[in-house]
Amino acid sequence: MKLIIAIVQDEDASRLISNLMNEGFSVTKLATTGGFLRAGNTTLLLGVEDTKFDAAMAVIERVCKSRKQIATSPSPVAGTTGVYVPYPIEVTVGGATVFVLPVEQFSKF
Repeated sequence: MKLIIAIVQDEDASRLISNLMNEGFSVTKLATTGGFLRAGNTTLLLGVEDTKFDAAMAVIERVCKSRKQIATSPSPVAGTTGVYVPYPIEVTVGGATVFVLPVEQFSKF
């Protein structure tokens, strides 16, 4: 058995959860916050049997596509200490960061 920890953008979370549940996977949803853009994201926990691992990963890969987005980034103003003027930059968002851990024991009460 494996524990899949998938960190996805909030925008993709509902669709991913629906797709996973339609495929027969149980999902636990945790609301989390990303570090770089300070944007909301969702961490999903899935316990899957080894035989269903590839199917779960395929759903995550199919639903969570990365895309470009314009965000503002602080830029120091010359000659002024501590003053920042935001300017737009293009960043890649979305996709999924996935961690996989082996599970020695699983109990459901």
